[in-house]
Amino acid sequence: MSPEQFIARWQQEPLPLIAILRGITPEQAVEAAEILLECGFHYLEVPLNSPSALKSIHLMRDTVGNRGYVGAGTVLNVEQVDSVAECGGQLIISPNCNPDVIRHSVKRGLISLPGVMTPSEAFSAIDAGASALKLFPAEHITPVITKAFRAVVPREVACLPVGGIQPDAAQMRSYVQAGADGFGLGGGLYQAGISMAVLRERAQAYQQAWLEQ
Repeated sequence: MSPEQFIARWQQEPLPLIAILRGITPEQAVEAAEILLECGFHYLEVPLNSPSALKSIHLMRDTVGNRGYVGAGTVLNVEQVDSVAECGGQLIISPNCNPDVIRHSVKRGLISLPGVMTPSEAFSAIDAGASALKLFPAEHITPVITKAFRAVVPREVACLPVGGIQPDAAQMRSYVQAGADGFGLGGGLYQAGISMAVLRERAQAYQQAWLEQ
């Protein structure tokens, strides 16, 4: 998906947040997907270093249907891109900028969200065809640095800070004012082994923080 296509969809998204479910198991996948959909989340990521990640992606994809997008995180090579595509995944999210992974994701018609930390990585990702940029880790890419990215990154390329984002309207607001287009949410939303009741509570807290920012 091109940056222009992605940001056009993303800007229509009432809750522009990606749920990162590192450590989720297939046993929790369906219920977690339903809870997140009910709380307004439409982009769900299962990192490939989770137990039976491809099975969870397949189950969640069947559950979500046309209500959202499901895919994989921590995608490091083109073989993994193929595996995700074959189980129905739509998102390819990485912690790094690997042009081969980006190009192959685009070739397969998937949404490519590579991780970048420097302007050089950002433009390498854009040149390879990335759909949007994951600013990672956001603990190091502060709102001030995000603003510097936005001064040079084309406006049609969405920038999504990931890492350390809390259900805190003031924190979100500072990033949005600096030019962030949304966020990826990891350990503040989901941690392996938490109950589905806790997931719902956390998802609602993030939803409320976004509405208040």
